Amino acid sequence: MSLFTVSEARAVLRDLLPVLDRVVALRADAAELAAAVSPGGEPSGLGGLPEWKAAQAELDDLLTSVQQTGAELKGFAPLLVDFPSDLDGAPVLLCWLEGDTELGWYHRLDLGFAGRRRLA
Repeated sequence: MSLFTVSEARAVLRDLLPVLDRVVALRADAAELAAAVSPGGEPSGLGGLPEWKAAQAELDDLLTSVQQTGAELKGFAPLLVDFPSDLDGAPVLLCWLEGDTELGWYHRLDLGFAGRRRLA
C-alpha cells in the first residue's frame, strides 16, 4: 500500500473529480434502469436491460480506475474515497465524501468515519 502526502492526494482527487461525478450520475441511471428491468418495474426513458448492463460495465470500469490510483473506495452511496497517508507519524486515511469540494478531512484507521477531523 502506497502512502499519499496531503498534496499528492489532493492532486489525485482533482484528476478524479470528473470520474467521481460520472460515477454519481451513472449510479442514479443504473438504479433507475435496475428498477425498470425488475419484474413489474416501470419503464424508463433511459432504456432497458442492454442499457442497464452497459451502465454496470461502465461503473465497474470507473471504479477500477479510481482504485488504480491507490485510493480506496469505502462507500458507493454516498461515494466515499480514502487515501492512505501518515500525519505526524500516525497512519491515517485522508477522506473525501461525495459532496465535498476538496480533500479536507482525515480519520485514524481505528476510528473510521466517525472519527473524521478537518485537516489543518
